[in-house]
Amino acid sequence: MTHWEYARLEYKSTGTFGADKLKDWDAIFHYPGGAQRWGTDERFDDLRHLNRAGADGWQVYDRSPRLVGQPQRLNAVTYSMRRIVS
Repeated sequence: MTHWEYARLEYKSTGTFGADKLKDWDAIFHYPGGAQRWGTDERFDDLRHLNRAGADGWQVYDRSPRLVGQPQRLNAVTYSMRRIVS
């Protein structure tokens, strides 16, 4: 039987930095050991964070975007992840 552990990567707009505040994104990784802040990007660039998780054996199995307002603007993306427990 395969045993999994689960985590999630929350990637959301910070809304805090000057005129381009909707372009700054925080990455927070939640896993069985707690939560880690993985930094702030000045634009939506989640590949660096997804590659970091993948290097540790995490697989993304679901992606849930959150859209706000009209016209639709991406506000947050949550990636559900899992990996096999040794």
